[in-house]
Formats: sequence, C-alpha cells, structure tokens
Amino acid sequence: MPRGYMEGPASEEREAELERLERPQPGQLEERAAVYGSTPGDPAKHFIGWLDEVDPDELFASGEAWGLSVVRRTVA
Repeated sequence: MPRGYMEGPASEEREAELERLERPQPGQLEERAAVYGSTPGDPAKHFIGWLDEVDPDELFASGEAWGLSVVRRTVA
C-alpha cells in the first residue's frame, strides 16, 4: 500500500515545526539611541543619557559636554 503525503518524513517535519512553535520565544530586545561624550567631571567618553531624555546640541552649545556621539544600544 503506498504511503500518503502526511506520513513519513513530511509528517515528522510538520511535527517538529509544531514543537518549535510551541517553545517560548525569547523576548525582543528594545533598542534606544544613547548619547556618549565627555564632560568636565569625567573627560573620558562615557554614557550621558538617552537621546529622548537629553539634547546633545544643547549640551554642546552650553559647554557641558563635548565629543558627543549618538549610538544605538539594546536595553533589556
């Protein structure tokens, strides 16, 4: 008697796919824009704050920070 399509390797692959879908998925990591630069208190380049919380142009214009850069960082 011939084997049907959903028997053998095809059915095994489908079962394996269903098992993969049932596993809990790892949480998606959020990315945010981080501002790095130097300040009078710490002349080495360091994290200053998140872009939506600090204004790098204002920090530079006021002389509070220099050598500023904005990079994407993941947050948990």
